[in-house]
Amino acid sequence: MDIRRRNNIQITGRPDGPTVVLAHGFGCDQNMWRLTVPALEADHRVVLFDYVGSGGSDLSAWEETRYSALSGYAQDVVDVCEELDLRHAVFVGHSVSAMAGVLAAHAAPERIGALVMVAPSPCYIDSDGYRGGFSAEDIDELLASLESNYLGWSATMAPVIMGNPERPELGEELTNSFCATDPDIARVFARTTFLTDSRDDLKTVTAPTLVLECAQDVIAPREVGAYVHAAIPGSTLVTLPATGHCPQLSAPEATNTAILDFLRSLR
Repeated sequence: MDIRRRNNIQITGRPDGPTVVLAHGFGCDQNMWRLTVPALEADHRVVLFDYVGSGGSDLSAWEETRYSALSGYAQDVVDVCEELDLRHAVFVGHSVSAMAGVLAAHAAPERIGALVMVAPSPCYIDSDGYRGGFSAEDIDELLASLESNYLGWSATMAPVIMGNPERPELGEELTNSFCATDPDIARVFARTTFLTDSRDDLKTVTAPTLVLECAQDVIAPREVGAYVHAAIPGSTLVTLPATGHCPQLSAPEATNTAILDFLRSLR
């Protein structure tokens, strides 16, 4: 299997610089990082990729069994790192990718030396003593709506997820990204995203970790950021002056500054 083609791997930046791997979330692709890459590439080697089933990846490589579990996406991360023979790379994961990064770092600690978790959530469903932001009924309704009319769901939910209603172009961009995803693949990825409980996996993290939360985020409320920070000893929590679930697009300067400050702290 040609991993570079399978995952649409793109490399930019300084060839001899520290490596940063950027990973997108549900319904998106590597284009979500286009406002972050210029801030990194002067001093870092930047690796971008698409999960199988997303963006410019090889759709023929997609398997429902593999990608019905978060471990399947984590294996994509490990495969990319092994293909490029990365050592101690910094993995920057957005949304569900943050937890895929946790699993990948545990599976291949020699490949991933630090984590940046952008708007992470280890569990979206509320339970006793934990607020994930949704009830089980909420998630059931969300998934039922997605499965019955994916394009309609995308047009309704993408602007809500993005936030920033005064900047409708952001919601439109996310809507277009969602709509570009095959509905059958999106259905599986959505179930993996919203039904997985990865809270126990946070205990496995030993690498330096930055947790980036947004001041207002309906998908990952601030209680979730606090939970992730408390669960990872020595982690750093930064609250971005951003609304919505995609700060790399809605507040790129603040997001990039926080990431660069963390990268400098690793030297």
